[in-house]
Amino acid sequence: MSMATAISMATTAVFSPLSPTTTSHHSCALPNLPPRFSTSPSSVFKLSSSVCRRHARFQIKAASEETSSDGGEILTDLKEKWDAVENKSTVLLYGGGALVGVWLSATLVGAINSIPLLPKIMELVGLGYTGWFVYRYLLFKSSRKELATDIESLKKKIAGTD
Repeated sequence: MSMATAISMATTAVFSPLSPTTTSHHSCALPNLPPRFSTSPSSVFKLSSSVCRRHARFQIKAASEETSSDGGEILTDLKEKWDAVENKSTVLLYGGGALVGVWLSATLVGAINSIPLLPKIMELVGLGYTGWFVYRYLLFKSSRKELATDIESLKKKIAGTD
């Protein structure tokens, strides 16, 4: 069998329409296989007109609203912000450091993951810390307020408005 015949048979099997007798009441059935040497181009690219009832419920209609942001506007905003930066070398240095940090942490996690039993121990440590954090900061109303004030003070320190 030649390669062209095999490809034609495969595309015919994939794109042939469903016959109405092969569908069941609770799921969509696979289409019947086409005749063995069917090479008709019209049968290859036909789309099925029958849609399974189960999948018809999930059709989504597009919204008529358009987004107001344009690609050109985003680029001009970025250029303006970049031009407003005074220390461009520092920003590039911090960005490069962040990329190296992400690469290094991914390498470290990969190395830890390859050691037997250590990933499970790390999961237990993470679950324990998560439980402690929930108990300490999220369980009671007063501790949630304390966490919110800590976050706000940290935001002010980072923004430099403290």
